[in-house]
Amino acid sequence: MITAQTLRQESDQPRRCFVVGPIGDPHAEHGSPEREAYEHHLGIFEQVIAPACAKYGVTAVRADGIAHAGDINEQICRHVVESDLVIADVSGGNPNVMYELGLRHITGKPTIHIGEAGQLPFDIASIRTIRYQRTRSHMTGARKEIESALEAGLRDGFELLTPARVLRGLQSDDGPASASEAGGGGNGEDEDSPGLLDDFAVIEGGLDDMAADMDAITKTIETIGALTEHSGTEMLDLTQANAPMTARLAAVARYAETISAPAGEMNNVAAAFAERMTTLDSGVRAALGLIEMTPPDERGEGAEEFLEQLMSLDEAAQEGLAQIGAFGTSAGAMVRVSRHLRKPVKDISAAVRQLTSAITRMGEWAAKARALAHSATA
Repeated sequence: MITAQTLRQESDQPRRCFVVGPIGDPHAEHGSPEREAYEHHLGIFEQVIAPACAKYGVTAVRADGIAHAGDINEQICRHVVESDLVIADVSGGNPNVMYELGLRHITGKPTIHIGEAGQLPFDIASIRTIRYQRTRSHMTGARKEIESALEAGLRDGFELLTPARVLRGLQSDDGPASASEAGGGGNGEDEDSPGLLDDFAVIEGGLDDMAADMDAITKTIETIGALTEHSGTEMLDLTQANAPMTARLAAVARYAETISAPAGEMNNVAAAFAERMTTLDSGVRAALGLIEMTPPDERGEGAEEFLEQLMSLDEAAQEGLAQIGAFGTSAGAMVRVSRHLRKPVKDISAAVRQLTSAITRMGEWAAKARALAHSATA
């Protein structure tokens, strides 16, 4: 019979567990959301995670428990990448947690997900997550589930997870492989399992889709611009002919009808663009973090192409942003002309807001990519 003591005695079993999750602010005012978040997640760590790990001789630590002095961001990244095991509390889809989780998944090392019921992010719904509720009985149950996951993983090997499943919510065709099935000297890597370049390819596919979205948006703007120019010419002719106001209003109504379809399409494509950005953000940042930790001479062509793709996409997006911003300003002025223009202008304005926010985040990717590319040539 395999016992916890037997598993603890295995020399090659995980000994360090880094706990990724929301922490809150221990110095915040009592009763504030930040302080309540701190107390809650500290309780999950102390009552659920740490005891479950201790049962199998695994030492659990959170970011606020790192004892060594130094840059906290670098220390967290190293713990995420180098620790034998990571337990991630994904409650609420905290951006920092999702970034760290994406970085961890790229390594292919053992990872256990937990999360508060009703607070799980949709984009990792396909990955088994131990759920808990804020009651003593449910937290006890969650601790036992973690113990069971640890026992099974230590005995049979932990399931491999890939960034493709994190980003896309897809299961691999053959199902997740366990470390015991992977072979290759027991390093948990199958000959057919995705490597870093494969993971980059998944992200690049999403970036290609974003580039296509930008092209579609640009064409839609050109279409609306041409229709606007035609309407402006018509309105000028009516004004010079001293046409009655009813005739001018009819012309505006026709113009509003002609731009309604492209304006709606622009809003739909902008929404898809922004959604892709949100879905890819944690994976792209994780990939950039892994590239940063890899010596430049070991990165390979795939990493260089990935950085180039980020920079090229940003350049195209920045060019479009100026055009989109000016277009949004002129669209805002149109709404005062007639009520007929309110719906298409609303669609245009919504598209501009979504694109501006998404392109700003893309600029952060590109800035990091440029810094990494520069460090490789310096």
